[in-house]
Amino acid sequence: MNLSTFGFILSGICLNAAAQLLLKAGTNAVGAIHLSMANWFATGIKLITQLPILAGLTCYVVSVVVWIIGLSRVDVTIAYPLLSLGYILNAIGAWYFLGEAMSYQRMLAIAIIIVGVALLIRSGN
Repeated sequence: MNLSTFGFILSGICLNAAAQLLLKAGTNAVGAIHLSMANWFATGIKLITQLPILAGLTCYVVSVVVWIIGLSRVDVTIAYPLLSLGYILNAIGAWYFLGEAMSYQRMLAIAIIIVGVALLIRSGN
């Protein structure tokens, strides 16, 4: 995988991770969502007026475009497992930006993912 292709794949992963964090920030502002026939419209309006949710949805759209470009250049058996990098980015982002817990067990899991991704990238050469 050349640097340009890796850049598209990594950009898609980063945008997808940013989308998740932004959507979570938006739902944190709204609170727990409990849909019913009586409140679905009001809840929908509340959600779509949250700037983090709009930004998250925008990141998703751009990530799909960038991801498609990356997929056109590399085997899906290489690209798709690289999405696990998103778990790492989201765990760190949730800890740093949203104050979520980062236990030793989660850090170990992240280290295992990093080793797996490194092996995967090396296998593609």
